[in-house]
Amino acid sequence: MRGFVDSLVAQLLAVQINLYACHARLQADTDTEALHDLRIAVRKLRSLLRPLRGLVEFAALEQAARALGQLSGPLRDQEVLLAQLQTQTQRPQHARQQQLDAGYGQLLTSPELQALFAALDASVAVCRQEQACGALQGAAKHTAKGLAKNRKRLQRALYEPGTDRHRLRLLIKRLRYGAQAYPRFKLLSKPQLTALIAAQSALGGWHDHLQWLACAQQQSDLQPLVSTWQAGLAQAEQLSEQKLRKLQRLFHGSSR
Repeated sequence: MRGFVDSLVAQLLAVQINLYACHARLQADTDTEALHDLRIAVRKLRSLLRPLRGLVEFAALEQAARALGQLSGPLRDQEVLLAQLQTQTQRPQHARQQQLDAGYGQLLTSPELQALFAALDASVAVCRQEQACGALQGAAKHTAKGLAKNRKRLQRALYEPGTDRHRLRLLIKRLRYGAQAYPRFKLLSKPQLTALIAAQSALGGWHDHLQWLACAQQQSDLQPLVSTWQAGLAQAEQLSEQKLRKLQRLFHGSSR
């Protein structure tokens, strides 16, 4: 039990340090990956917390992480679109870059980001206090059960006819990041993890093309790229189906 909580606290502290570093990079405008890395840190945090859902000690932190994820998501979509346009059109995108820069500023001063930092501080202290008095006894078992539920949800969804790709993408991400956050439980074999990563990547490409086509319906200057994106969407659909079929084979009848 103590080893589990020690590991959890260590990971919470690592996420906290990473978030502060990403905050500094965004503030200083040092590189183009700061927001992406910040979202990865938040994703890791949410993956740590999801199997612990139901334990009141982590409720505020989970809520704060979810709020920042929701706030930063559209900003990341803008980043991806901007990079795509710069690659495909080779034209400056001054207006979109200005909008993106303004979004960075709003994120850096947002109540959601400050709330997450405060909740992280509080949660690390609470973990130690609760550990000392034995209040977190059973947290490891609770986590293992939560991870197993994520696996069963994905297994069911893979074999349900007509399962929405958006849902599959979400379930794959939850299972992958949960397994990586808690390797001690050996939830996945190496081939299964590799296949999850490949399927997530393929579904991510499919999702990006859907997003770009949706933007083109509202932004007339994107119309010249619609046919290219439609072709890309069709290719992404085919690739994602291949990767999902491989997942079906790897997870069929598997109890790991």
